[in-house]
Amino acid sequence: MSDLLLKSFELTRNNVVKEIDGLTESTADVQPEGFNNTIHWHIGHILTVAEQFMFGFPKKSTHLPFNYLELFGNGTKPADWQGDVPSVQELTAQLKEQLKRIKEIPAEQFNERLKTPFLGQETFGELTSFGIFHETYHLGQIHAMKRIVGATQATK
Repeated sequence: MSDLLLKSFELTRNNVVKEIDGLTESTADVQPEGFNNTIHWHIGHILTVAEQFMFGFPKKSTHLPFNYLELFGNGTKPADWQGDVPSVQELTAQLKEQLKRIKEIPAEQFNERLKTPFLGQETFGELTSFGIFHETYHLGQIHAMKRIVGATQATK
């Protein structure tokens, strides 16, 4: 089971990285009409939520700056950003590094029960599966936004 989850996570994460490869900051920071956030936000959100699910950020993991919760946590938006915001390139490097750490999670951990179920997920493996779903959802948002922003920029 853990091998399947890790392969799925790796496949999803590699597709996220491929989708954002070569993306300019100006494109990543456009908020298309009808969308709540930017591609830049989605990248940071994927990173931050995966760190929460997989490593217990911010209580058990110090791999990301604490302010990532204020920038990319649930309910946040770029319009409210203050202070130092990491670049898309920095976030992309952190996504790659995070994947390496995820692939090192011991197989037995996926069978561990969560102290408190989360959205119906009762084991760490189920939470990992939900994390893959979450990341894939945001990958779709990035893909759609990239196409819309690209089409809009082409007509200018």
